[in-house]
Amino acid sequence: MHVKQLPETLINQIAAGEVIERPASAAKELIENAIDAGATRIEIATAGGGKSLIRITDNGSGMQAADLDLAVRRHCTSKISETLDDIRTLGFRGEALPSIGSVAKLTITSRRQGDAEGYQVAVHGGNSTGVKPAPANPGTVVEVRDIFYATPARLKFLKTEKAEAGAITEIVKRMAIAFPRVRFVLSGSDRSTLEFPAAPDDPLTRISQVLGADFRDNAIEIDALREDVGLRGFVGVPTFNRGNSAHQYAFVNGRPVQDKLILSAIRGAYAESIPSGRYPVAVLSITIDPALVDVNVHPAKADVRFRDPGLVRGLIVGAFARPC
Repeated sequence: MHVKQLPETLINQIAAGEVIERPASAAKELIENAIDAGATRIEIATAGGGKSLIRITDNGSGMQAADLDLAVRRHCTSKISETLDDIRTLGFRGEALPSIGSVAKLTITSRRQGDAEGYQVAVHGGNSTGVKPAPANPGTVVEVRDIFYATPARLKFLKTEKAEAGAITEIVKRMAIAFPRVRFVLSGSDRSTLEFPAAPDDPLTRISQVLGADFRDNAIEIDALREDVGLRGFVGVPTFNRGNSAHQYAFVNGRPVQDKLILSAIRGAYAESIPSGRYPVAVLSITIDPALVDVNVHPAKADVRFRDPGLVRGLIVGAFARPC
């Protein structure tokens, strides 16, 4: 794939908004890029809760010099060209890297598989050094240092290092569940090392890596279809509940989302079987024609809009009703 400048009409379609709200937002965008590049191994290193350092190392396809130059410019992407109706990648806006580079010290080192040498570009506070040859392994290393140093007022709104580190951990967990074929390693001076080995043949193995081994013994498999909308995943039995909704994971066409419709449907499905104030454990994956769901609702891409929300809600509630 080659990075190219999007046409002006498509740039105007992409909603303006703030992409990088906290270190976890940057980590999420960079992990998505690594997955879109075909990585099977992603290593995430942080320091200071991501405020001082976020480093993402992958073994994906890598970039050539020309692609690397365009990648740090707004609305340049290899993932879509002329339409928002058939998005099949996690990223598509072409905003993440230039947004990060405008508020932090961003360095990208990349080498395409099969190329003899790699290249590097640095963007500090929006100023690019230009692309230069650099030693590199196949794949890409993205390093973000001193996030929001160029906009110090934003630093005041960040939480403690522990809280910011925890937010990055949650992002990695969601990505790990969504992509069991990818090996994830999260490490750094601000945390204990967390590793999720690849589990390509058994999604429940990866889910158990994230949610704990006891989930396997309390999980019921979900597999439902309604009007070409598929729903698969695992839900906990009603007695296997938690004190908050942090153990509810939803994915739409492989994209981790925190969609209000889906979370509401989960609550509704368990309304009569779980005490008030308790929350079910659930991992749900919805497969739907990309033309029937809008993922361009918010720059963070955590919300989606279904063309037929009633169909999706009914599918979830009905599927839960049978096993529970």
